[in-house]
Amino acid sequence: MCSHRSSCASSDGDSTTPHIVAAHPEQGWNLLCNGAIVFDDTGELLPDGRVVAPHRVPTGQLAVAA
Repeated sequence: MCSHRSSCASSDGDSTTPHIVAAHPEQGWNLLCNGAIVFDDTGELLPDGRVVAPHRVPTGQLAVAA
């Protein structure tokens, strides 16, 4: 699906490498060139239908500036 000269990672790999081919920030999701859909809540929908649950950091573990 990806047409870049240096091909992007497959949807099984790191989802931060592929490029965004359709951005919909008003709806909270982006389509990546490998066919995956990533959501603002860090969840993902992979091209084969698998779902990656959101992996949010609990608020107790967030860094706080002193």
